Order: sequence, then structure tokens, then C-alpha cells
Amino acid sequence: MDEPERWRHMSTAPRDGSRILVTVRPSEQGPAEVDLAYWSRADQFASEGWRASDSSPGRVIEYAEPELKCWMPLPTANLSRASMPAPWEGEDAQQLDGSGI
Repeated sequence: MDEPERWRHMSTAPRDGSRILVTVRPSEQGPAEVDLAYWSRADQFASEGWRASDSSPGRVIEYAEPELKCWMPLPTANLSRASMPAPWEGEDAQQLDGSGI
């Protein structure tokens, strides 16, 4: 049986352009949420950094490093908003990667 995916610290996130799930920290604009994002190199549209996967040329949605709390790989099948995991609400980053056990 496959081990369930766990949220991981952003410092371990792949920066190769692959899409991952991220927890966006809560802010004045709203509560924490899960988004699909990827690392992008600088181009004519924006600087190097994390972008929402629904970005497009001229409409780039960038995330500053502190906005993102943690990440996990995409589930292997049937990704939909209904199957998205809940945002990680833990306060202590030491709980990521199973280190809080």
C-alpha cells in the first residue's frame, strides 16, 4: 500500500518547473488555501519565483517565498478541487515532514 503524501517544508520544493500543491498562508485577503504552483525562471513577463499554475503571459500570479507555507507532490490520479487536501493549519514548521512525531 502506498504511503499517503505529507506536507513538506518549502525549502525542499522542486525548482524544476514541475507543478506542486502549496499551502498559501492566511492574509488580510483571506484564509489559508491550497493552490497549484510551479517554480519559473525569469522571463519577459516576471522575475524568477513561484507562480500559480493558472498564470498566463501578461497575467502572472506570483507568490513571494514567505507567502507559501509548505508543499506536497500532486496526487497521482483524479486531481480536482473536490479532492484537494485541506490547507496545513499547523503553527510550528517543525511538524512538517513528520518531524513533530
